[in-house]
Amino acid sequence: MTHVEDELISQPECWTRAAALAAAHTAALPAPGERVAIVGCGTSYFMAQSAAALREGAGQGETDAFAASEFPRGRAYDRVVALTRSGTTTEVLDLLAELKGRTRTTAITADPHTPVMTAADDLVVMEFADERSVVQTRFATTALTLLRAHLGLHTDAVVADARTALATPLPDGLVECAQFSFLGAGWTVGLANEAGLKMREAALAWTETYPAMEYRHGPISISTTGTATWMFGDAPEGLAEQVRATGALWVPSGLDPLAELVRAQRLAVAVAAAKGLDPDRPRHLTRSVILAP
Repeated sequence: MTHVEDELISQPECWTRAAALAAAHTAALPAPGERVAIVGCGTSYFMAQSAAALREGAGQGETDAFAASEFPRGRAYDRVVALTRSGTTTEVLDLLAELKGRTRTTAITADPHTPVMTAADDLVVMEFADERSVVQTRFATTALTLLRAHLGLHTDAVVADARTALATPLPDGLVECAQFSFLGAGWTVGLANEAGLKMREAALAWTETYPAMEYRHGPISISTTGTATWMFGDAPEGLAEQVRATGALWVPSGLDPLAELVRAQRLAVAVAAAKGLDPDRPRHLTRSVILAP
Protein backbone atom coordinates (compact mmCIF):
# COMPACT_ATOMS: atom_id res chain seq x y z
CA MET A 1 0.00 0.00 0.00
CA THR A 2 1.30 3.46 -0.91
CA HIS A 3 1.56 6.28 1.62
CA VAL A 4 -1.28 8.06 -0.18
CA GLU A 5 -3.58 5.05 0.14
CA ASP A 6 -2.68 4.50 3.78
CA GLU A 7 -3.35 8.13 4.61
CA LEU A 8 -6.55 8.57 2.67
CA ILE A 9 -8.23 5.57 4.35
CA SER A 10 -7.49 7.11 7.78
CA GLN A 11 -9.65 10.16 7.12
CA PRO A 12 -12.79 9.14 9.04
CA GLU A 13 -10.77 8.78 12.25
CA CYS A 14 -8.90 12.04 11.59
CA TRP A 15 -12.15 13.92 11.04
CA THR A 16 -13.57 12.64 14.30
CA ARG A 17 -10.48 13.83 16.17
CA ALA A 18 -10.50 17.22 14.47
CA ALA A 19 -14.16 17.80 15.30
CA ALA A 20 -13.45 17.06 18.95
CA LEU A 21 -10.44 19.40 18.85
CA ALA A 22 -12.36 22.40 17.55
CA ALA A 23 -13.88 23.40 20.88
CA ALA A 24 -10.46 23.58 22.52
CA HIS A 25 -9.25 26.09 19.93
CA THR A 26 -12.15 28.52 19.81
CA ALA A 27 -9.91 31.47 20.70
CA ALA A 28 -7.51 30.67 17.85
CA LEU A 29 -10.21 30.36 15.21
CA PRO A 30 -12.28 33.17 13.65
CA ALA A 31 -14.94 34.67 15.90
CA PRO A 32 -18.38 35.62 14.58
CA GLY A 33 -18.30 39.04 12.98
CA GLU A 34 -14.57 39.11 12.29
CA ARG A 35 -13.46 40.01 8.78
CA VAL A 36 -11.29 37.06 7.83
CA ALA A 37 -8.98 35.91 5.05
CA ILE A 38 -7.97 32.26 4.73
CA VAL A 39 -4.79 31.54 2.78
CA GLY A 40 -2.78 28.58 1.60
CA CYS A 41 -0.88 27.15 -1.34
CA GLY A 42 -1.98 24.37 -3.67
CA THR A 43 -4.32 22.00 -1.86
CA SER A 44 -4.48 24.28 1.17
CA TYR A 45 -5.64 27.15 -1.05
CA PHE A 46 -8.53 25.06 -2.33
CA MET A 47 -9.50 24.12 1.22
CA ALA A 48 -9.36 27.83 2.03
CA GLN A 49 -11.85 28.47 -0.77
CA SER A 50 -14.29 25.97 0.69
CA ALA A 51 -13.84 27.18 4.27
CA ALA A 52 -14.33 30.82 3.28
CA ALA A 53 -17.57 30.07 1.42
CA LEU A 54 -18.86 28.00 4.35
CA ARG A 55 -18.10 30.70 6.93
CA GLU A 56 -19.63 33.53 4.96
CA GLY A 57 -22.61 31.38 4.02
CA ALA A 58 -23.17 30.63 7.70
CA GLY A 59 -23.47 34.34 8.43
CA GLN A 60 -20.25 34.43 10.48
CA GLY A 61 -18.74 37.39 8.64
CA GLU A 62 -17.07 38.46 5.42
CA THR A 63 -14.49 35.82 4.50
CA ASP A 64 -12.08 35.72 1.56
CA ALA A 65 -9.70 33.05 0.30
CA PHE A 66 -6.38 33.67 -1.40
CA ALA A 67 -3.32 31.85 -2.57
CA ALA A 68 -0.73 33.11 -0.08
CA SER A 69 1.27 34.73 -2.88
CA GLU A 70 -1.81 36.68 -4.05
CA PHE A 71 -2.90 38.12 -0.71
CA PRO A 72 -3.97 41.78 -1.22
CA ARG A 73 -1.52 43.70 0.95
CA GLY A 74 -3.66 46.82 1.07
CA ARG A 75 -6.79 45.15 2.39
CA ALA A 76 -7.61 45.11 6.12
CA TYR A 77 -8.69 41.98 7.99
CA ASP A 78 -9.33 41.20 11.63
CA ARG A 79 -7.67 37.80 11.25
CA VAL A 80 -5.76 35.85 8.63
CA VAL A 81 -5.85 32.05 8.87
CA ALA A 82 -3.06 30.15 7.13
CA LEU A 83 -3.42 26.47 6.22
CA THR A 84 0.00 24.82 5.92
CA ARG A 85 0.61 21.11 6.34
CA SER A 86 4.39 21.37 6.47
CA GLY A 87 4.74 24.73 8.20
CA THR A 88 7.64 25.50 5.87
CA THR A 89 6.04 26.86 2.69
CA THR A 90 7.86 30.04 1.72
CA GLU A 91 4.87 32.07 0.52
CA VAL A 92 2.93 31.37 3.72
CA LEU A 93 5.85 32.21 6.02
CA ASP A 94 6.61 35.40 4.12
CA LEU A 95 3.00 36.56 4.43
CA LEU A 96 2.81 35.76 8.15
CA ALA A 97 6.04 37.69 8.74
CA GLU A 98 4.64 40.69 6.87
CA LEU A 99 1.41 40.64 8.91
CA LYS A 100 3.17 40.24 12.27
CA GLY A 101 2.17 42.99 14.69
CA ARG A 102 -0.61 44.47 12.57
CA THR A 103 -3.06 41.63 11.80
CA ARG A 104 -3.91 38.70 14.07
CA THR A 105 -2.84 35.44 12.43
CA THR A 106 -3.64 31.79 13.00
CA ALA A 107 -1.77 28.84 11.48
CA ILE A 108 -3.34 25.39 11.14
CA THR A 109 -0.52 22.91 10.63
CA ALA A 110 0.52 19.30 11.10
CA ASP A 111 4.13 19.73 12.24
CA PRO A 112 4.99 21.44 15.54
CA HIS A 113 8.71 21.57 14.73
CA THR A 114 8.66 24.08 11.87
CA PRO A 115 9.05 27.86 11.44
CA VAL A 116 5.30 28.49 11.36
CA MET A 117 5.18 27.83 15.11
CA THR A 118 6.74 31.25 15.77
CA ALA A 119 5.49 33.00 12.64
CA ALA A 120 1.79 32.98 13.62
CA ASP A 121 0.09 34.52 16.66
CA ASP A 122 -2.22 31.54 17.26
CA LEU A 123 -1.76 27.89 16.40
CA VAL A 124 -3.76 24.73 15.85
CA VAL A 125 -1.50 21.70 15.46
CA MET A 126 -2.89 18.40 14.20
CA GLU A 127 0.04 16.00 14.28
CA PHE A 128 -2.33 13.06 13.90
CA ALA A 129 -3.19 14.30 10.38
CA ASP A 130 0.40 14.73 9.17
CA GLU A 131 1.45 12.80 6.08
CA ARG A 132 4.50 11.13 4.58
CA SER A 133 3.14 11.55 1.07
CA VAL A 134 3.79 14.48 -1.21
CA VAL A 135 0.19 14.34 -2.42
CA GLN A 136 -2.06 15.74 0.31
CA THR A 137 -5.21 13.90 1.36
CA ARG A 138 -6.00 13.67 5.07
CA PHE A 139 -4.41 16.89 6.34
CA ALA A 140 -6.41 18.99 3.89
CA THR A 141 -9.76 17.38 4.63
CA THR A 142 -9.05 17.29 8.38
CA ALA A 143 -8.25 21.01 8.43
CA LEU A 144 -11.51 21.71 6.62
CA THR A 145 -13.34 19.46 9.08
CA LEU A 146 -11.87 21.44 11.98
CA LEU A 147 -13.24 24.65 10.47
CA ARG A 148 -16.61 23.06 9.68
CA ALA A 149 -16.89 21.88 13.27
CA HIS A 150 -15.95 25.35 14.52
CA LEU A 151 -18.87 26.69 12.46
CA GLY A 152 -21.24 24.03 13.79
CA LEU A 153 -21.49 22.43 10.35
CA HIS A 154 -19.91 19.03 11.05
CA THR A 155 -21.96 15.99 12.04
CA ASP A 156 -21.31 12.30 12.56
CA ALA A 157 -23.10 11.71 9.27
CA VAL A 158 -20.13 13.25 7.44
CA VAL A 159 -17.81 10.64 8.95
CA ALA A 160 -20.28 7.88 8.08
CA ASP A 161 -20.33 9.11 4.49
CA ALA A 162 -16.52 9.05 4.41
CA ARG A 163 -16.59 5.40 5.44
CA THR A 164 -19.09 4.72 2.66
CA ALA A 165 -16.83 6.53 0.19
CA LEU A 166 -13.97 4.23 1.15
CA ALA A 167 -16.05 1.03 0.99
CA THR A 168 -18.13 1.57 -2.16
CA PRO A 169 -16.71 0.62 -5.58
CA LEU A 170 -16.08 3.44 -8.03
CA PRO A 171 -18.60 3.71 -10.90
CA ASP A 172 -18.07 1.29 -13.76
CA GLY A 173 -15.98 2.75 -16.56
CA LEU A 174 -14.78 5.76 -14.55
CA VAL A 175 -11.13 4.73 -14.24
CA GLU A 176 -10.92 4.16 -17.98
CA CYS A 177 -12.09 7.68 -18.90
CA ALA A 178 -9.62 9.86 -20.80
CA GLN A 179 -10.73 13.21 -19.31
CA PHE A 180 -12.38 14.32 -16.07
CA SER A 181 -14.33 17.49 -15.27
CA PHE A 182 -15.15 18.30 -11.64
CA LEU A 183 -17.94 20.74 -10.85
CA GLY A 184 -19.01 22.50 -7.66
CA ALA A 185 -21.22 25.31 -6.40
CA GLY A 186 -20.66 27.58 -3.41
CA TRP A 187 -18.36 25.89 -0.91
CA THR A 188 -17.92 22.81 -3.11
CA VAL A 189 -16.10 24.74 -5.86
CA GLY A 190 -12.96 24.44 -3.74
CA LEU A 191 -13.53 20.70 -3.40
CA ALA A 192 -13.92 20.35 -7.17
CA ASN A 193 -10.66 22.28 -7.63
CA GLU A 194 -8.93 19.94 -5.20
CA ALA A 195 -10.29 16.83 -6.92
CA GLY A 196 -8.82 18.05 -10.19
CA LEU A 197 -5.49 18.75 -8.53
CA LYS A 198 -5.36 15.24 -7.04
CA MET A 199 -5.91 13.72 -10.46
CA ARG A 200 -3.16 15.83 -12.01
CA GLU A 201 -0.66 15.23 -9.20
CA ALA A 202 -1.13 11.50 -8.64
CA ALA A 203 -2.27 10.28 -12.06
CA LEU A 204 -1.09 12.91 -14.60
CA ALA A 205 -4.71 12.98 -15.77
CA TRP A 206 -6.38 15.55 -18.00
CA THR A 207 -8.75 17.29 -15.61
CA GLU A 208 -10.67 20.55 -15.57
CA THR A 209 -12.74 22.17 -12.81
CA TYR A 210 -15.53 24.74 -12.94
CA PRO A 211 -18.42 26.24 -11.00
CA ALA A 212 -21.32 24.08 -12.16
CA MET A 213 -23.33 26.88 -13.75
CA GLU A 214 -20.28 27.83 -15.84
CA TYR A 215 -20.00 24.39 -17.41
CA ARG A 216 -22.61 25.16 -20.04
CA HIS A 217 -20.73 28.34 -21.03
CA GLY A 218 -18.19 26.53 -23.17
CA PRO A 219 -16.52 23.71 -21.19
CA ILE A 220 -19.31 21.22 -21.94
CA SER A 221 -17.95 21.14 -25.49
CA ILE A 222 -15.22 18.74 -24.36
CA SER A 223 -17.76 16.25 -22.99
CA THR A 224 -18.07 13.14 -25.13
CA THR A 225 -17.92 9.37 -24.94
CA GLY A 226 -14.95 8.42 -22.79
CA THR A 227 -14.99 11.51 -20.59
CA ALA A 228 -16.51 11.97 -17.12
CA THR A 229 -18.19 14.90 -15.38
CA TRP A 230 -18.39 14.67 -11.57
CA MET A 231 -20.66 16.95 -9.55
CA PHE A 232 -19.85 17.89 -5.93
CA GLY A 233 -23.14 18.68 -4.21
CA ASP A 234 -26.49 19.32 -5.87
CA ALA A 235 -26.40 19.78 -9.64
CA PRO A 236 -28.16 22.67 -11.40
CA GLU A 237 -31.46 21.62 -12.92
CA GLY A 238 -31.05 19.91 -16.27
CA LEU A 239 -27.25 19.72 -16.22
CA ALA A 240 -27.02 15.96 -15.69
CA GLU A 241 -29.27 15.32 -18.68
CA GLN A 242 -27.26 17.69 -20.86
CA VAL A 243 -23.98 16.01 -19.95
CA ARG A 244 -25.38 12.51 -20.50
CA ALA A 245 -26.64 13.63 -23.94
CA THR A 246 -23.00 14.25 -24.95
CA GLY A 247 -22.16 10.62 -24.25
CA ALA A 248 -20.05 11.49 -21.21
CA LEU A 249 -20.28 9.61 -17.92
CA TRP A 250 -22.16 11.70 -15.32
CA VAL A 251 -21.09 11.09 -11.70
CA PRO A 252 -23.65 12.52 -9.24
CA SER A 253 -22.94 13.38 -5.62
CA GLY A 254 -24.67 10.93 -3.33
CA LEU A 255 -22.64 11.69 -0.20
CA ASP A 256 -21.56 14.72 1.81
CA PRO A 257 -19.35 16.69 -0.61
CA LEU A 258 -16.26 16.24 1.59
CA ALA A 259 -16.80 12.49 1.46
CA GLU A 260 -17.14 12.81 -2.33
CA LEU A 261 -13.61 14.23 -2.29
CA VAL A 262 -12.45 11.00 -0.64
CA ARG A 263 -13.95 9.11 -3.58
CA ALA A 264 -12.08 11.40 -5.97
CA GLN A 265 -8.84 10.72 -4.08
CA ARG A 266 -9.46 7.02 -4.56
CA LEU A 267 -10.03 7.61 -8.25
CA ALA A 268 -6.68 9.40 -8.53
CA VAL A 269 -4.91 6.41 -6.97
CA ALA A 270 -6.81 3.96 -9.19
CA VAL A 271 -6.00 5.87 -12.39
CA ALA A 272 -2.35 6.10 -11.33
CA ALA A 273 -2.27 2.34 -10.82
CA ALA A 274 -3.88 1.74 -14.21
CA LYS A 275 -1.13 3.85 -15.81
CA GLY A 276 1.64 2.14 -13.88
CA LEU A 277 2.44 5.32 -11.93
CA ASP A 278 3.53 5.58 -8.30
CA PRO A 279 1.31 8.22 -6.60
CA ASP A 280 3.94 8.59 -3.89
CA ARG A 281 6.37 9.94 -6.50
CA PRO A 282 4.46 12.67 -8.36
CA ARG A 283 6.35 14.22 -11.23
CA HIS A 284 8.24 17.47 -10.49
CA LEU A 285 6.72 17.83 -6.99
CA THR A 286 8.08 18.00 -3.46
CA ARG A 287 6.28 17.84 -0.11
CA SER A 288 6.77 21.56 0.50
CA VAL A 289 7.79 24.41 -1.76
CA ILE A 290 10.72 26.17 -0.09
CA LEU A 291 12.20 28.98 -2.16
CA ALA A 292 15.80 30.10 -1.81
CA PRO A 293 16.26 33.72 -0.66
